[in-house]
Amino acid sequence: MASSGPRHPLEDTHWPTAEAYAASWLARPLRLASGLLLRDRTWVPAMVPWRASDEGFVTPAVLDWYGRFAAGRPGTLVVEATGIRDVPSGPLLRIGHERFLPGLRALVERVAQESGGETRLLIQLLDFLRIRRRPERDRYLREFLVITPRIREGLATLGSDPTAQEAALREALVRLDDRTLATLLGPRETEALERGARERVTDTHEEHIAALPAVLPALFATAACRARDAGFDGVELHYAHAYTMASFLSRLNDRADGYGRTLEGRLRLPLEVYRQVRAAVGADFTLGCRFLVDEVIAGGSTVEDAEFFGPRFADAGLDFISLSRGGKFEDARQPRVGEAAYPYTGESGHACMPTVFGALPPFGLNLGLMARVRRAVRASGRTTPIVASGGISTFARAERALVEGEADLIGAARQSLADPDWFEKLRTGRGASIQRCRYTNYCEALDQRHLEVTCQLWDRLPATPGEPRSRDGRRRLLAPRGDWSAARPAGQAPSAS
Repeated sequence: MASSGPRHPLEDTHWPTAEAYAASWLARPLRLASGLLLRDRTWVPAMVPWRASDEGFVTPAVLDWYGRFAAGRPGTLVVEATGIRDVPSGPLLRIGHERFLPGLRALVERVAQESGGETRLLIQLLDFLRIRRRPERDRYLREFLVITPRIREGLATLGSDPTAQEAALREALVRLDDRTLATLLGPRETEALERGARERVTDTHEEHIAALPAVLPALFATAACRARDAGFDGVELHYAHAYTMASFLSRLNDRADGYGRTLEGRLRLPLEVYRQVRAAVGADFTLGCRFLVDEVIAGGSTVEDAEFFGPRFADAGLDFISLSRGGKFEDARQPRVGEAAYPYTGESGHACMPTVFGALPPFGLNLGLMARVRRAVRASGRTTPIVASGGISTFARAERALVEGEADLIGAARQSLADPDWFEKLRTGRGASIQRCRYTNYCEALDQRHLEVTCQLWDRLPATPGEPRSRDGRRRLLAPRGDWSAARPAGQAPSAS
């Protein structure tokens, strides 16, 4: 994100003594309905670090990544969005086959070792639909565009022979100027050309999309059983952001088969997935979900929808509800040719990961909406814990959210990336040594390019011999340990993205 400088300074704050922290709400343990005991209210949400192998296996870099977070001993650590299908998905973790289990077991063991058994480990389960890279114009017209009767008729009005061979018609399209071409293409064809084709849950004319309600519950259930067998303490069902299950919950879901249009219809498949997973893993295995308090897109779901969904998820028996906001494809910035759309570049993406460059300060920006969902759950008579997140990087803000009933657990992704030891430093009265996230979204810019995610506070600091480096050799892949300083080499300023 280009900017001449941040609009908002970091919050002023004070850090508690070890004794004050021990008496705080943040330090209170919490037992979930599944029976799982969380040592305190600290929570590291799922983040995709791009360290898995291209086949989706756990790598040494994945073990190091989660081991580094575990060394800070958060109450709960959630492993990145992990694909439930056995399909290629690049360097994202997968759990769609038994062959992934040895690596996942090694991951569980590493976290237990680094945290002294104190950190509870969940894994986030994800399904996603196909999205293609933005094509080069002429190649799209010559290879990918379907020549429909409508396009033939449109070309005929421009003087082409509508009965000509398809190859000739494609060449006629290539010769058109962009303005004329736009008059011949429909909205989805234009999208495929300008942004890359993207499947939607509403594409029920496609057999595999229509079949999603019949297919997904078993896929999620089987994946959850593998997670249990690998030794995880539980799973988080990914019902948020730009992915399949979130799209079923969206107001944009107008499926006419009972799985869309109304609040109850949009909620139907997420509940069916949960129930089949619960039946497969039992009542003593922790199950929660992450969903949106607001999609932040035109025509999308709002907090009123979330206030409806939250109590229904609680009634169904979820052990926790984790909340987020935005992060959608619908308003993503147009990608470059050869790249895919990235769902954290538009207004909804900035709402998901607010920065110091935005119109409003990013600190706890989404807590008010999340508090409304928590109040709706409590008004229904349920005490299902709510995980809140979004710009929480100080003890004072985290504690206030708990005391004032905005949340039951405090999710801190970017701050935990900035300093994976920050929770342990709080516990031991070393708050003054915490390296605070600057909320420039340097990390998000790396994620957008599918590069190994790091933090501007530490990735250019000197590394000890043998420490892992990024693929280009320029960045360290892990934060230093101990009470390190964020000072950078002389003359080197932190990047802002």
